[in-house]
Amino acid sequence: MPELPEVETVARSLVPQLQGRIIVSLAKLDWPKMITPPPAEFTALITGRRIETVGRRAKWLLLTLDRGWTMAIHLRMSGHLLVTEPTAAHEPHVHFALELDNGRCLIFNDQRKFGRVHLLDQQGLAALDRSHGPEPLTDDFTPDTLAQQLQHRRAPIKTLLIDQHLIAGIGNIYANEALWLAGIHPLTPGAALSPEQINHLHRAIRVVLQEAIANQGSSLRNYRDSYGQRGSQQEHFNVYDRAGKPCPRCQTLIERIVVAQRSTYFCPLCQRGMQPVT
Repeated sequence: MPELPEVETVARSLVPQLQGRIIVSLAKLDWPKMITPPPAEFTALITGRRIETVGRRAKWLLLTLDRGWTMAIHLRMSGHLLVTEPTAAHEPHVHFALELDNGRCLIFNDQRKFGRVHLLDQQGLAALDRSHGPEPLTDDFTPDTLAQQLQHRRAPIKTLLIDQHLIAGIGNIYANEALWLAGIHPLTPGAALSPEQINHLHRAIRVVLQEAIANQGSSLRNYRDSYGQRGSQQEHFNVYDRAGKPCPRCQTLIERIVVAQRSTYFCPLCQRGMQPVT
């Protein structure tokens, strides 16, 4: 599933292609369950609307339309957006397409049909915002903020990092990478982290996410930006999906365990116990 860096990359790539464009029509919808409200109402509300801004909240892409509406798009496991020629809307895994006033189409290709498109009013947008924790790359996300989110929580830190109610946008890949960089074992209870460890983890989260954005995200399976370009962050993984390979820091072999039903990768030496590695 695309995480914060991938969704941020898609949002940035969409800005020059969508900002200021007018939605002419809903050009294709062959999987009505992926949208809300129902198709007839959805179509009536978006037709003729101008796309004013393109942004992101957590793992959601946000197309802000005029007259107070926002189109919130979640790519889920296999979805990706492209701005392309109208003929591409007829491809078999394209389930949603918007016709734009410049003759181009915004298409949603989603092989597994898990993606979602919600049209939100101001109240709906506020509810989406409240359902997510702080954005980890904003100035408001400080070590104190992270400490508050982890306070009294006995769950493993790996589980807490991917909880969207606590911190927005971090998923399995970047939780693994941030914990390795901070030298924290993924099974360490959140509340057991020392102030020094929290400082290490806060910095690691931001470094890992910023590096991934700079590299246009991680393209492991379906992820592409809206030009169809792959990211390259997968070429810089330190532990994720590297079980049995040497740790870049100490050469100990990376191990894999399952935490919260997710594959979790760590170095048993660098991330031993509860002592951060500096």
